[in-house]
Amino acid sequence: MSDLLKKINELAKQSAALEPTAAERENYLHQLGNYTGSFIDSLAERTTFSNTPANADKLKIDGVRKKFPELLNLYTSEVIDHGLIPSSGGHIGYIPGGGIFLSAIGDFLADVSNEYAGMYFGSPGAVTIENELINWMKQVFRFPDSAVGNLTSGGSIANLIALTAARDKYGIKNDRIEQSVIYLSPQVHHCIHKALRIIGLEDVVIRELELDEHSRIRPDLLKKHLEVDKIAGLDPFMIIASAGTTDTGAVDPLDEIGDIAKAHEMWYHIDGAYGGFFILTERARDKFKGIEKADSLVIDPHKGLFLPYGLGAVLVKDKEALFHSHHYTANYMQDANNPDLPLNPADVSPELTKHFRGLRLWLPLQILGIAPFVACLEEKLYLTDYFRAELEARGFRLGPKPDLSVSYFWYPSKSTDENTFNQKLMEVIHEDGRIFLSSTKISGKQVIRMAILSFRTKKETIDVCVEMIERCLKKTEAFFQK
Repeated sequence: MSDLLKKINELAKQSAALEPTAAERENYLHQLGNYTGSFIDSLAERTTFSNTPANADKLKIDGVRKKFPELLNLYTSEVIDHGLIPSSGGHIGYIPGGGIFLSAIGDFLADVSNEYAGMYFGSPGAVTIENELINWMKQVFRFPDSAVGNLTSGGSIANLIALTAARDKYGIKNDRIEQSVIYLSPQVHHCIHKALRIIGLEDVVIRELELDEHSRIRPDLLKKHLEVDKIAGLDPFMIIASAGTTDTGAVDPLDEIGDIAKAHEMWYHIDGAYGGFFILTERARDKFKGIEKADSLVIDPHKGLFLPYGLGAVLVKDKEALFHSHHYTANYMQDANNPDLPLNPADVSPELTKHFRGLRLWLPLQILGIAPFVACLEEKLYLTDYFRAELEARGFRLGPKPDLSVSYFWYPSKSTDENTFNQKLMEVIHEDGRIFLSSTKISGKQVIRMAILSFRTKKETIDVCVEMIERCLKKTEAFFQK
């Protein structure tokens, strides 16, 4: 026994390093506070994009202890200084949220306390907060109180949960798979296709619907496809619409599509990961008429509510369909399984191990209220108009007036093929890097894409971007005139 106790004492001394002293904690927090403050203050001056690789040798784990200031410097030189800075207001190429500071505090509290948000038995408070956030979203999107939902890592898992519920509601398995039909936009987010493969529906019939000039699904053609497929003996069971596509920000005619889905007794899913929270704005609210008709809805607070990456949400009206996919019990969890307790997030999600991610949204909403979030969303809509006007004044061609804050443009060059010219222009813009834009193809045309959503993107950001584009345009023209 003495040898055993000696060994335990030796190991306890070594493992004590895992629990810093009060003085060490204070020192870490002081250094971290200074670092994060300097980082935020420097964002306006930083290049948003650098197309350079990180040095893997510097980031290897060798087991040797290092000082915290050394690692903070390494984080700057090998993480922040390469690729994108998603927290920058200059990130307007993809759809970021920006990462508000109060969310970081929420994450810090959740990590330090290490609350488990999977089962109510384990943390009634954490689960209640997550369930209350779901209840708030049900009110925002006019879903019934009986609907259930989950806070996920993002839109990919949220869509996966919803599509799995649809599959199980309609019993799409075995020989039914190849006869079943899903209708969607060709601009639907690619995570939808990934989710269908993951849940065993890779071989369903997928109808990519024709779009109008604003990249929205045409309900009249949807009806025709349904009629033809039913006559052919196929089984239409789901329609997927978008409340803000990634390519163009288009909001499909949600109300009309909802009526079609109901008439044909189909599951109606809406992916509003990017655009859903624009329903809070006075200017865009009417575009979301009919969103309440969905059987399932995905929205991403880490996009439309400007949080750090890592918080999506799904709402589903049919609790039983969702439970069929995800609810499971085990002997070792018998203490936690009580049907009289509130809903367990683990019962409506693939996750049993559930990080308390809800605090990153609950804390900012409680401290700030909803008004600043709504104002910021409205601001992005007007900044999109401003950016488009500035580009048009400089000879650029624009895509149709966008539904939300994603749009696209191109330059009508006469010096070479337009696609070639705009692809080169995109390369030059990336080389500059002060503001980050991205590209896409719309009906075969190479275009440059703006996605204005970061809470740090302001009029001054757009002005810098326009000046950068002018310089890059001259450089691109010079390249083709050689």
